[in-house]
Amino acid sequence: MMNTKVEFERVVEEDGLASSMKSGTVNVLATPQMIAWMEEAASQCLNLNDDLTSVGTKINVSHIKASPLGAVIRIVATITNVVNDRTIEFWVQAFQGDDLIGEGSHERVIVNSEKFVNKTYNFK
Repeated sequence: MMNTKVEFERVVEEDGLASSMKSGTVNVLATPQMIAWMEEAASQCLNLNDDLTSVGTKINVSHIKASPLGAVIRIVATITNVVNDRTIEFWVQAFQGDDLIGEGSHERVIVNSEKFVNKTYNFK
């Protein structure tokens, strides 16, 4: 059973700053950190069997507003489309208080964990 929506909060910590992640030079929430939280929320929408996992395959996100160290960020992922039995599309958003700071689309594909890892490490 899938959750159509997952929402949680995260705090901007030093290792999630643009200056720490080398995605910029200022001490604000790094876009890669925001995207990682969005992917985390989307993956939590999928309650998969132990032998399955999901992998991110597409993401198109706008980072609209900067957030400082210590800010509480609310992440929301909503399933927008079940393309087929393996491919799921999401709308992801990030908020600081009531302000939208980022949003976009994300796609995940459901895979067999063992087969995926074996294929990855046996790539020729």
